[in-house]
Amino acid sequence: MSVRSTTRPDGPDEGRRARFASQYALSSRKLFRRVLRRGQIDELRSAVGADGLITGNSQLQTYECDGLTNFRVMPDAVVLPRTAGEVQAVVRLCARDRIPFVSRGAGTGLSGGALPAAGGIVISLARMNRILKVDLANRQVVVEPGVINAHVTQRVAAQGYFYAPDPSSQSVCTIGGNVAENAGGAHCLKYGFTTTHVLALDVVLPSGELVQLGAPALDAPGYDLAGVFVGSEGTLGVATKITLRIVKRPEVVQTLLAAFDSIQAAGQTVSDIIAARMLPSAMEIMDALSIQAAEAAVHAHYPICKGLLLVELDGPGSEVEELMRAVKELCRNNGAWEIRIAQSERERALVWKGRKAAFAAVGRISPNYIVQDGVIPRTALPRLLDEIERLATAAGLRVANVFHAGDGNLHPLVLYDRAVAGQEEKALELSYRILRLCVDHGGSITGEHGVGKEKQEALGYMFAEPDLATMQLVRCAFDPENIANPDKVFPRPRLCAEKPGPYTPHPLETAGIAEIF
Repeated sequence: MSVRSTTRPDGPDEGRRARFASQYALSSRKLFRRVLRRGQIDELRSAVGADGLITGNSQLQTYECDGLTNFRVMPDAVVLPRTAGEVQAVVRLCARDRIPFVSRGAGTGLSGGALPAAGGIVISLARMNRILKVDLANRQVVVEPGVINAHVTQRVAAQGYFYAPDPSSQSVCTIGGNVAENAGGAHCLKYGFTTTHVLALDVVLPSGELVQLGAPALDAPGYDLAGVFVGSEGTLGVATKITLRIVKRPEVVQTLLAAFDSIQAAGQTVSDIIAARMLPSAMEIMDALSIQAAEAAVHAHYPICKGLLLVELDGPGSEVEELMRAVKELCRNNGAWEIRIAQSERERALVWKGRKAAFAAVGRISPNYIVQDGVIPRTALPRLLDEIERLATAAGLRVANVFHAGDGNLHPLVLYDRAVAGQEEKALELSYRILRLCVDHGGSITGEHGVGKEKQEALGYMFAEPDLATMQLVRCAFDPENIANPDKVFPRPRLCAEKPGPYTPHPLETAGIAEIF
């Protein structure tokens, strides 16, 4: 089944975006009505055991949202499988009865990607948390999806290796969730995102079939289906085993802090460093508000300034020494009034602790805030930061900026007070306008947090209808019944299945705008 559209929207107009913002703001109303039958619940219990099934309302509330708490939906049931076979049994039941399911890691996502589907099942992978194999000779580690990101590095650090993707939540987020969102982190500037470090996956397809995508060998023949799966946000199946690539720890690591009188000057320095043909392992920027929050939370001893630049270089000692001299000179050329290099591993760890704590720390300076995630070309950084400041001033709101400056991945945090009438709506509108600015400057609506539920409408602003339809063909090839994390990512249901469950006419069909064929 597919939908032939007789109109082509170019993106969310003001009315659609306002309605979406209203839904977002009021989504704390919990949607809950039991749809699963007793017999289906009994089958789930048989599949995962009595201790692997949750149906009580008070326990289900734990799973009603992820890190984006504005959206809340209560699942009918949560299963906690321990093996790929148990995952298969659950998914086969879902496929047979067209029950929507959502796989979940640690629930740290910030776009509503793990939001349950009404009347559906959450497959929590928390109990599949074993590191199955460490192969140092081939620089590979095989893990289950519930393994915590930081635990991979901890397992191989003594042998001089590490796992490069390092999202801010790496101490609690899981590899399965990282795979779903193609997670990044500060050091992905040099080492690449999750997709660079995933060689192979065992995946339970929405049909219940277990397949292997990719291969432990580099550059395997055939289509790069592992690359398709990484970043698919749970819409193509459930990963049950993942082969990761690890890298050798560099000889020397040096971390520099530079204080500027403006965040724009810090941004220009980033562009100058890249233009000088240097590739630091990380380049991060924090503004005055995010510095204030981080200092209050972890006492990182940052200089109090308008723009703070963190630059980390790694590699052979002589190379790092020479490059650090060049970085210092570029910082001075752009007006840096304090330049500091971490003198010990403990001091370096504190620098990064402050940066990685920034999102949560903002709660110390604002009762509510929206964490946004967009990407722009590096050269547009100073100009876009000016525009964000102008929009925030016009809206009467504050925006804290903290971001992966090296690859242009912005994380503006829009601060507001929900208790003040109308502020949440203003904050939502400002956050969406920032995303549109990113697209207008040749960037993207997301760099690592994913589209999920939050940015569905914005995806329609970034991509034209033929682009979206082509992406849907891929999704439909994996999941023709649309039961795997349905009603996520795309602006509206389309093509292979409108909604899980019995067919109901699509509003576009009823209005005569589209026809089903």
